[in-house]
Amino acid sequence: MAKRPQLTGRAAILAIVVCAIAMSLAYPVREYISLRRSIAELRAEKARVEAEKQALLERDRQTNDPNWIKKTAKERLFYCGAGEKCFVVMERQQPKQQTAVQQQPAAPPWYQTLWESVEAADQGTGRRAVTGKESVG
Repeated sequence: MAKRPQLTGRAAILAIVVCAIAMSLAYPVREYISLRRSIAELRAEKARVEAEKQALLERDRQTNDPNWIKKTAKERLFYCGAGEKCFVVMERQQPKQQTAVQQQPAAPPWYQTLWESVEAADQGTGRRAVTGKESVG
């Protein structure tokens, strides 16, 4: 009795066709998923912009209210209306506590130190650098 081969020609052709269909659908499916993700991001962005727009419209309505304008002028500009007595409370400045440790005077800037060393070298009053080998002469 002859044994039938496990992979027939028809099965091989069917497998190739199925693979070709899968490969041809892979790119469009990937693009579809990508576009759906983009649409979701754009919807979220649209919702954020709409909320910002509503907040700005509310602020615009608020700026047309004369009571809000007066209140804002009083808070920000310390505006005082006619016949009103307004006070501005200032914080009391605490006297600086003296520290027990005397502060060292600040070191002079580098350019002042450099210039003083140049002047000292010119006058010959500067300190002489001590090296291992000194020439006697």
